[in-house]
Amino acid sequence: MLHAMEESEPITENASDISQMSFEQALAALEEIVQQLESGSVPLDRSIELYERGEALRKACQARLDSAQHRIERIVTDQSGAPSSTAPLDSDG
Repeated sequence: MLHAMEESEPITENASDISQMSFEQALAALEEIVQQLESGSVPLDRSIELYERGEALRKACQARLDSAQHRIERIVTDQSGAPSSTAPLDSDG
């Protein structure tokens, strides 16, 4: 299946493709790239392309996680609307 992907889908897709992905799609694509690189069977030039794509996916995923964390922290405010504390997502408080 990886061979078919190499022929049909260029890995050096632009950043707008990544920005159109959901977090879950980007994470799955990143995991697939990691598996390919860890297999050790990818030629050097292809490894570099995969690494670059993986780095772009990692940055996109991290940005979305940071954004989600910021939104969650913003929710935890006191009665006047001023930030009072931060809480983990699974907190009841």
